[in-house]
Amino acid sequence: MTFQKIEDALVSVTEKTYRSFAPEGEEPPYIIWDHDGQAFSLCGDGATKIQVLEGTVDLITKTEDDPLFRQIQNAMNNAGVGFRYNSKQYEESAGVTITHHEWVWQLPMEV
Repeated sequence: MTFQKIEDALVSVTEKTYRSFAPEGEEPPYIIWDHDGQAFSLCGDGATKIQVLEGTVDLITKTEDDPLFRQIQNAMNNAGVGFRYNSKQYEESAGVTITHHEWVWQLPMEV
């Protein structure tokens, strides 16, 4: 599997999908995703054979029950990307409440 599979799944939900950072001034809703570490690995014969890389998907929205929430989960499932819903946070930006949903995904990759 490759990171492209994750990006393709998320872009199928909205074109406003960005890796690492959204452009300055971007208006919600939008998605940010990236990898940020390794969950675990499988080793054999003195070498790492498979790494399971881990990252996050963040939905930034002004809508409490945004339909993008379910669409992201369906897209990740359809792409065969394992994930768990990690958190829901509220942030204030220019007097507007922003809802921030976060999922943690894991993706096995051969080394």
